[in-house]
Amino acid sequence: MRRVFFNVLLIILAFTIQNCIFPLLPFLSASPNLLLILTFSFGFMHGKEAGMYYGLLSGLLMDLFYTGPFGFYTLIFLYVGYVNGICTKYYYEDYITLPLILSVLNELAYNFYIYVFRFLIRQKLRIGYYFVNIVLPEIIFTVVTTLLLYRVFLILNRHLEDIGKRGDSNIV
Repeated sequence: MRRVFFNVLLIILAFTIQNCIFPLLPFLSASPNLLLILTFSFGFMHGKEAGMYYGLLSGLLMDLFYTGPFGFYTLIFLYVGYVNGICTKYYYEDYITLPLILSVLNELAYNFYIYVFRFLIRQKLRIGYYFVNIVLPEIIFTVVTTLLLYRVFLILNRHLEDIGKRGDSNIV
């Protein structure tokens, strides 16, 4: 229960930082997608169901904040949580290569989804410009941020599991 509460607080904090602080930093041409990092990390560490729940929360926050059809972001975040939850059988705590690859793939899928349903539908066909000026810098920032934050999530996850195990042993 503590882990869920703490993870929800992390998602709300990441949403706040991503939407209120990162746009104010003038040296960032693109910002890392913290909600995507959290959703795929939780899905990867805890499985499909947890990934979908955290994806639902992240997507709802994005849908409430941005205009457009309600459920637009929720759908992509649900898929990200589910697909990364499938990869949980390959989860090893000290294995960083797969999370970095998943970070790149998730960012590509997320930006392709946005391109198709926000730009391509309106016949804006400059995918090369979109990829070079928006997607590529965001992928780089997200992968570097994933490299830094994933270890922190592992340490926090391990700490919360230890607290949960100590609490369970006190009950018995």
